[in-house]
Amino acid sequence: MDLKHSSSTAIFCLLLLFCVGCRCWPLEIEATQTATLKVDASPQLARKIPETLFGIFFEEINHAGAGGIWAELVSNRGFEAGGSNTPSNIAPWSIIGDDSSVFVATDRTSCFSRNIVALRMEVLCNDCPVGGVGVYNPGFWGMNIEDGKAYNLVMYVKSPETTDLTVSLTSSDGLQNLASAMKTVSGTSNWTKVEQKLVAKGTNRTSRLQITTNKKGVVWLDQVSLMPEDTYKGHGFRTELISMILDLKPRFLRFPGGGFVEGEWLRNAFRWRETIGPWEERPGHFGDVWHYWTDDGLGYYEFLQLAEDLGAAPIWVFNNGISHNDEVDTVAIAPFVKDVLDSLEFARGSADSTWGSVRAAMGHPEPFPVKHVAIGNEDCRKKFYHGNYLKFYNAIRQAYPDIQMISNCDGSSRLLDHPADLYDFHVYTDSKTLFNMRSTFDRISRSGPKAFVSEYAVWRSDAGRGSLLASLAEAAFLTGLEKNSDIVQMASYAPLFVNDNDQTWNPDAIVFNSWQHYGTPSYWMQTLFRESSGAMIHPINISSRYSSSLAASAITWQDSENSFLRVKVVNFGSDTVSLTISTSGLQASVNALGSTATVLTSGNVMDENSFSNPSKVAPVKSHLCNAAKQMQVTLAPHSFTTFDLALAQSKLVAEM
Repeated sequence: MDLKHSSSTAIFCLLLLFCVGCRCWPLEIEATQTATLKVDASPQLARKIPETLFGIFFEEINHAGAGGIWAELVSNRGFEAGGSNTPSNIAPWSIIGDDSSVFVATDRTSCFSRNIVALRMEVLCNDCPVGGVGVYNPGFWGMNIEDGKAYNLVMYVKSPETTDLTVSLTSSDGLQNLASAMKTVSGTSNWTKVEQKLVAKGTNRTSRLQITTNKKGVVWLDQVSLMPEDTYKGHGFRTELISMILDLKPRFLRFPGGGFVEGEWLRNAFRWRETIGPWEERPGHFGDVWHYWTDDGLGYYEFLQLAEDLGAAPIWVFNNGISHNDEVDTVAIAPFVKDVLDSLEFARGSADSTWGSVRAAMGHPEPFPVKHVAIGNEDCRKKFYHGNYLKFYNAIRQAYPDIQMISNCDGSSRLLDHPADLYDFHVYTDSKTLFNMRSTFDRISRSGPKAFVSEYAVWRSDAGRGSLLASLAEAAFLTGLEKNSDIVQMASYAPLFVNDNDQTWNPDAIVFNSWQHYGTPSYWMQTLFRESSGAMIHPINISSRYSSSLAASAITWQDSENSFLRVKVVNFGSDTVSLTISTSGLQASVNALGSTATVLTSGNVMDENSFSNPSKVAPVKSHLCNAAKQMQVTLAPHSFTTFDLALAQSKLVAEM
């Protein structure tokens, strides 16, 4: 960036550049528009933003969980994905050898009653090929195996005769052997649990797990799991993907959907009690909304654990007896109500309670602090929703009076005709519309339940796979939510994750494959709002004939050492803007040395990030050398800029 050379301020900035190796915010750039932004930071007009304002929504979509944040490397580990009728499809498992040397088929002989299907492998060859015959699993579009890292294999095996099995991690064609071990299975009619740590001697991004033998005979396999040893806090999550979430500093975790909760049909809806207990005993289910099988290793318990690991409040979205295509009549909803009460006892009950004891047995004797539940997802217009809703609401209110309940019915356009603590507000639209929605909640009644903007995003034509343009509109929308946070309690972007191999829904905040990941512009935009929850919001006013292309907000926040006034400004237009920021009522002086400007922009509004260029559109931070209560700054076309003015210690800290 160019510096203004004709002032002593510029000389100071140049010295600062020399000292810290960071660029200064430009003091002069030719601008085609002018604007004034006035911030009233007086304490009497400040209002505290809810601690819960910005969080995340995780849905099992785009293989976000299975083959995503859940680190299990084996796909269809229990051979259940093909259905309970046998023989069945075992994909993505495949054979090593040919039909003259090995015959595999599923049968119903598993030792696990809730997932009865197992794989029967009959070795037909007396003189088997070198390396043996058997089966392999490529995982989710290839397993990422890295040199020096350990992988824990668990599988259940049965063989009437003593047999040696070789378990190996290899390249996708089987030619590169990364790790290998031989396990002897004693001849018995009972199932045996086999465990083996495999340490990789090489890296391959598209590896597979092989199970082979050279001995003629029959072997049964079931519940084959391969987990990296280095998961986040040892809880089964991919560390690098969780790190991306942590950088957002989410205050809540809404889970597990979305349409995933409902199902196209109720028989395929998410059932919490089928996803708890030992992983080997979980039956898994086909998510028919997003069209793939999940083994449910990432279940209700794991979501609660993830919320705890993130330091985020769990928001449990449960099925209320309604799917996309069928509904339970309110007169028959009582078993579903009991099921949800049981789920809350599992989360919140004492370790001596019926369901709390199950949680304790899983390793978490202390209750999880579930204080928010959503009764269904996007079901307001369904025939039995209102009747079912009241049954759930009344039962939960009686059993857990402190739990906040969220209605699917939008209370922003008209008052709800039923009790609720919050209501869902979902918006997926084009960038221009969302930008213009920055004032939507200005006009909402301040009485009644508060809003939970649980799903928002720009999508379709001008979103691409995550464009700069989309992120600018979303940033403008969020400044409106900040200013209306007296009525808007929480907000989260959707969807959060997409596996690059399953782009069912675009765009998303975080893109990944088996070994790479990057944030879209919408992800980086959210990082600039991570200090807003619990901060103080201040009134602002923009004066400009260009104001219809601008959006802004101002907060004061503090980290462990310093306090800041943060002014966020979105320039949604194609003109450069010379902006005067004037602050009044601020009970502290501004320290230019600790002040910064951060800008999110790019050369083209449709620019996106990618694996090859993950930071093409990412925030760039510079020193704000002219930081003051009144200052002149320049806004680039199509940009989102935050100005953090470092404040001297004062009464401000006490006010916050």
